[in-house]
Amino acid sequence: MHIQHVTLMVNNFEESIEFYETITELTISRRFKAGLGEVAFLTNGSGETEIELVCMPQGQKFEGKGMFICFETDKLDVMHKLAQDKGLNPSAIQNPDIQTRYFYVYDPNGVSVQLRVFPK
Repeated sequence: MHIQHVTLMVNNFEESIEFYETITELTISRRFKAGLGEVAFLTNGSGETEIELVCMPQGQKFEGKGMFICFETDKLDVMHKLAQDKGLNPSAIQNPDIQTRYFYVYDPNGVSVQLRVFPK
């Protein structure tokens, strides 16, 4: 068993898409209208990671409090600088031990997103 995708109810569809395309390097695999709203699936292309963004203007408003998503990266320093350059106010890069490095940034809906290097 594995997670097929994670669904996030977002308040600003385009801003959320831009955030996930930039910070996680996921790309849109499917995008469509759903009644008054829109849905987009973003994926890493190999099918192991997929996020569904749903924006329903008349529906539930989401606040990401208590939600945390971690993405593995092999270019932590580059992504940290990108987050800084985009004005996303990332945390400092943290090194709790010799093999672990990560930082946090919040998506437009308040979801805490961690980019992390995992030991090989």
